[in-house]
Amino acid sequence: MRPILSENKLLPDAKIAAENFHSEVVTEIEKVIKQNDWVIVGMAGNMFVKKARKHLADKGLSHQYIEQGGYLSQWHQRLAIKLWSGWPTFPQVFHKGQLVGGAKELQKYLP
Repeated sequence: MRPILSENKLLPDAKIAAENFHSEVVTEIEKVIKQNDWVIVGMAGNMFVKKARKHLADKGLSHQYIEQGGYLSQWHQRLAIKLWSGWPTFPQVFHKGQLVGGAKELQKYLP
């Protein structure tokens, strides 16, 4: 895993701000991931999101798709998701609660 700032290096107000940064978005994604075998978190207009969704469809696998805006909207919410998952790009593909990665990793995971 990449290094992240230790919790003991955060002052109380910084810790609260980090914990609450669009926490409702993260909570909703966690809920959907628990309820579905396959989940793709993405954004409108992203060709890699389309590739991941098509790959699952071609395999006959249904999935839950969560769209968080596009290139010019909802970037704060997407940033909160990236901070939560540790994955730097979209899509973010989850299988049975585990992060697979993006479209390229999905194709390796599910050839």
